[in-house]
Amino acid sequence: MAAQATPRQDTAAAPPLPEPLRVPVADSHTHLDMQDGTVEEALAKAASVGVDTVVQVGCDLAGSRWAAETAAAHENVHATVALHPNEAPRIVHGDPDGWSRQGARQPGGLAALDAALEEIAGLAALPQVRGVGETGLDYFRTGPEGVEAQTYSFRRHIEIAKRHDKALVIHDREAHADVLRVLEEEGAPRTVVFHCYSGDERMAKICAEAGYYMSFAGNITFKSAQPLRDALTVAPLDLLLVETDAPFLTPAPYRGRPNAPYLIPITLRAMAAVKGVEEDELAAAVAANTARAFGYAP
Repeated sequence: MAAQATPRQDTAAAPPLPEPLRVPVADSHTHLDMQDGTVEEALAKAASVGVDTVVQVGCDLAGSRWAAETAAAHENVHATVALHPNEAPRIVHGDPDGWSRQGARQPGGLAALDAALEEIAGLAALPQVRGVGETGLDYFRTGPEGVEAQTYSFRRHIEIAKRHDKALVIHDREAHADVLRVLEEEGAPRTVVFHCYSGDERMAKICAEAGYYMSFAGNITFKSAQPLRDALTVAPLDLLLVETDAPFLTPAPYRGRPNAPYLIPITLRAMAAVKGVEEDELAAAVAANTARAFGYAP
């Protein structure tokens, strides 16, 4: 009798609902505008497993406008607004291949970037907008030709966050030293959140000393992510957040399938195991930390 083949995982299928959390938490960084289904469906599914709040993050002008509008319409959604680090060079130098959601674009120069940043500043003043981000530096997708535009944009976002006293949400990819340097040079806002924390144990100690929040995502569960787990072990409990970055970074064992806020319990439980704390203790800390970082009532 021939052996039966093991069924292959359907990479397009949504993972099943995890066991609900006993202590509700927030997804500190998600992109509902990039996920399937309606906002209402996503929020209901998340709430059913104990994820009662989400922070909807803007990456460009259109996404930032949408984030602000969505947060205004839903009590348990808070917005952040920004130009992603990879968006700034596309505005300045153009995007002939149309890699971003805006499609192909001609170079706009610094004037176009300044105009976009002014709109971000206007959105950041809205009460439902709780943060400025994701901003920062990304040396993975943008080469040396884009560093100047990225750095200029990052510095401007820092100023906007300080002007409106909003949390600064940082995207840091293969740029740890420069991100920390620019923060020091500009003077960090009162609240800084390292989204999808990607540094090592040494950097976690630097962030802890500075009082920066560190938000961990589903990649903490990846086999190759021991440096992240090492960083988590030294990160103080009162500076920890949890996020999906959905639809990206789906935690194991569902890596490669669509991520969404309802999968937060998987990542939080993995974090609790690494930290050696009870699930409920970590959930309570994360819920309080997220509310404090983004300035909403827990």
